[in-house]
Amino acid sequence: MTRTQPRFVSNLPDLTDHRRPVTLDAEDAAATVCETLTLNNVDRRMGHDGPVTTHEEQLFLAYIHKNPINVQILKLAPLLGVSDWWLTAGALFQTVWNVLEGKDPQAGIRDYDLFYFDEDTSYAAENAVILRARELFKDLGVDVEVRNEARVHLWYEEHFGVRAIPFTSTTDAVDHFAAKTCCFAVTSDEAGALRTYAPHGYDDLFARKIVPNPMLAPQDVYEAKTRRWGTEWHTLTVLPWPA
Repeated sequence: MTRTQPRFVSNLPDLTDHRRPVTLDAEDAAATVCETLTLNNVDRRMGHDGPVTTHEEQLFLAYIHKNPINVQILKLAPLLGVSDWWLTAGALFQTVWNVLEGKDPQAGIRDYDLFYFDEDTSYAAENAVILRARELFKDLGVDVEVRNEARVHLWYEEHFGVRAIPFTSTTDAVDHFAAKTCCFAVTSDEAGALRTYAPHGYDDLFARKIVPNPMLAPQDVYEAKTRRWGTEWHTLTVLPWPA
């Protein structure tokens, strides 16, 4: 199995490598996005699956910020005191689908996944973080699922029937989602600056096209998820699992 090794930056993003998390300010990003913006003078980044633009990243951030739950989680999560944390999965891509379909940005989102990475893989350590998160996010009125991605290999086979190799980071876990169109993550610091992670770019997300990612999750997991999504978001196009 090929393992991705994303590289991080501390300040300005490398404009040649889209697999690096990109540092952006959320308010500035949202403020600069409008439907009349052209790409003529926008720096272009070459992503894993094609060119990705600053405009697309800004648009993505503007869309996910239309969901007030995302805004509050990104504001509060630095207080949780865990390393390598990211808001990810349906909280992001399903919010975008809702915006594109003209729905309530929170519609159909069952929970909000917040992943972190801690080499202490004991159940007790993870449970202590879960309890802190329950208190931190108690006023949001949603289920914030907090999980240590360093522990996933300990329980994955029992739940899904296939063996998982230990992840090396939270973004490594994101790389192994069942669909490429789900591989998005956002984190923030105490000053509110955001970093995004989108290893496959944004084109399929905005096109509402779900592309399988046969790295770890089995076919039946992908098909169960896409069936459920199809009942909530009727404009999706689901590509079949590769033969």
